[in-house]
Amino acid sequence: MKILGIETSCDETAAAVVESAGRRRLKLLSNVVASSVDLHAAFGGVVPEIAARSHIESILPVIDQALIDAFAENSKKTKLVPNSQLLIPQSDDLWSQIDAIAVTQGPGLISSLLIGVLTARTLAIAKQKPLYAINHVHAHPYACFITETGLNFKNQNSNFKLVEKAPQFPCLALIVSGGHTQLVLFESHKKYRLLGQTTDDAVGEAYDKVAKMLGFPYPGGPFIDQISRKGDSKKYKLPKAKLETPYEFSFSGLKTAVLRLAQKVSGHDYTFPSTGLPEALSEAQKADIAASFQRTAIETLVEALKEADEEFQPKSIVIAGGVAANQELRKQASKKLSTAVTFPDIKLCTDNAAMVATLGYFKAKTGEKPADPYSLDVDPSLKM
Repeated sequence: MKILGIETSCDETAAAVVESAGRRRLKLLSNVVASSVDLHAAFGGVVPEIAARSHIESILPVIDQALIDAFAENSKKTKLVPNSQLLIPQSDDLWSQIDAIAVTQGPGLISSLLIGVLTARTLAIAKQKPLYAINHVHAHPYACFITETGLNFKNQNSNFKLVEKAPQFPCLALIVSGGHTQLVLFESHKKYRLLGQTTDDAVGEAYDKVAKMLGFPYPGGPFIDQISRKGDSKKYKLPKAKLETPYEFSFSGLKTAVLRLAQKVSGHDYTFPSTGLPEALSEAQKADIAASFQRTAIETLVEALKEADEEFQPKSIVIAGGVAANQELRKQASKKLSTAVTFPDIKLCTDNAAMVATLGYFKAKTGEKPADPYSLDVDPSLKM
């Protein structure tokens, strides 16, 4: 079974193809991503209108490239249609090898989601393929179910560091990204329980906002991770939110505490504007603040994971989402948790279509009813 995944929840236009490679094993045949992140950097965050226009320009070429990369033996039988970006097979329709389509229905930016869902609906009808609607937050841990690649095409970096064995159930999953922080216990592909989530800011959002305070470009997470290595993580003590349950998170207070700390360290009071902090702080002060923030944020995540690990005793733990690329999080989680922790390849941490296709595969495999391609709608606030 071969599944085409389509992902357009934010600023990445992505398409990928996965296929079964045996019991509980999946092979990644193609993974194409066109990101518009550079267009948003000047604004310090994603601009929905810019993201949507980028999706419109990229969606069809990205899907075409994913099909060609997946079925490389047929790539020589394609031609570039004059005055168009569309690659059309001259023979042996590549679509005949696709068994189903999976597309991100939500959550995300409504204007971005519409491009992917409307494209997938049209293709499902035109090519007569089953269509599976995917919650992309639910899909993040499924990047760890890809165990091998068939990436033998020239246009794609095939150097993926994948897991050797897929996670076993029950599986504890921490999903951390710019928009979501959730702790989920998966008992099977069809049954899971949401243990807790953030009550305000997601951890990735906190990273981006702290980075902006310190004068680092967007997206800020990688810069905080990098600059923290030069700082003293124990220089400043920052607060951790204490909520009613140990599996809920809150990062808005931490973000505010960093702001007040930065104002104090720079020699100003709380009325000093955050926009002036980058010039008021030295590079050493920035590094110490970033390191102290990162230590507090990661301790918050790992402590919740450790408590859930002890309570539920899962057979495996997965940490997925954009923040899962953070090297310090990988280090601390691997060191402090008794159950082995699995991380996706760095290239599969941020939003991608490979995870969407993989969850679509398991939906099809477990007999879930496909969505109606004539009526499927986006859901920007879709919950797990």
